[in-house]
Amino acid sequence: MEFRDLKKQYAALKNDIDHQIDEVIASSRFIGGSKVSELEEKLAAYVGVKHCVTCGNGTDALELALMAWGIGEGDAVFVPDFTFFSSGEVVAILGATPVFVDVDEDTFNMDAASLEKAITGVVADGKLRPSVVIPVDLFGLPANFLEIRKVADKYGLKILEDGAQGFGGEINRQKACSFGDISTTSFFPAKPLGCYGDGGAIFTNDDEAAELIRSYCVHGKGKMKYDNVRIGMNSRLDSIQAGILLPKLAAFAEYEVADVNRAAAKYTELLKGIVATPIIPEGFLSSWAQYTIRLESREQRDALQACLKERSIPSMIYYPKQMHNQEAFSGENDYGVDYSVTNRLCDTVLSLPIHPYISDDDVNEVASVIKEFLGQ
Repeated sequence: MEFRDLKKQYAALKNDIDHQIDEVIASSRFIGGSKVSELEEKLAAYVGVKHCVTCGNGTDALELALMAWGIGEGDAVFVPDFTFFSSGEVVAILGATPVFVDVDEDTFNMDAASLEKAITGVVADGKLRPSVVIPVDLFGLPANFLEIRKVADKYGLKILEDGAQGFGGEINRQKACSFGDISTTSFFPAKPLGCYGDGGAIFTNDDEAAELIRSYCVHGKGKMKYDNVRIGMNSRLDSIQAGILLPKLAAFAEYEVADVNRAAAKYTELLKGIVATPIIPEGFLSSWAQYTIRLESREQRDALQACLKERSIPSMIYYPKQMHNQEAFSGENDYGVDYSVTNRLCDTVLSLPIHPYISDDDVNEVASVIKEFLGQ
């Protein structure tokens, strides 16, 4: 059993993917070109925004967005405490200060009340400018942008949506990666929409920001690549990855999101009342980057993971360590934020195999092992 079965997906899409790769090789246009332009147009249309700019990876996408806003020393950027390291790393790389915020226990996403407490703490301290909030669409579920936007607007903060795991999710039929002033995603292979290497994208309706980001992606180019008007980076999606993503995006939109939601519903049907299953608020749709259950303690979680491993069932812990406890961020002021939910989640979460091609038999097997372990 695979945690996220890319082999089954390739088997289903092999002819289209191989054809795209062959076309790129035949053209010898490996950087830029029509494949990248076509993908950007289709991604923007899928999300429902004016601009999509592809780049080298999801981490670069976040950094490029912050660069477009001129974020740097003296800026406070608010990041969930329960997320992958890069969400805060990009803030520190630019010289700004990441301020960590607790999350909601049911959805795993940024808690708006904790965000406001962190903002008021920074304001009271008086040393930093509250500038940006980075809600993360964790495990495929969009953050609660309805409430986060109210807080951000109240204090004049921009929103950078980290949709690395959330691509394909929705709130009231509006797509993830359209909720931020700028939004980003990742095409890391295991993401809901993944390529066969690294890749990322930035989404926005802001013409000026899009133009700046395109410049920053290619060494701060001006009218051409040898006209350098600012300091940028080298962050481009290569043409083979764009070709791979074109048929993957078509399948993703046509049936993969629906199929992975059916698998998640099956898990919930089998495990509800046995363990704490994921909660999807009314009006929200998840793209299920992960299906994450909660156990009663670290000891129970670790024992269940060992039991699953004995049965050759893969599982993962996302995430075992809080952002505020990462050594790289040691010495950062927590501004009085209570991280109790994140602390509990790091001890109790366990992610189970899920993907659009998982069989009912596999879901039944995973659920049976969990029930047996828990004496149900």
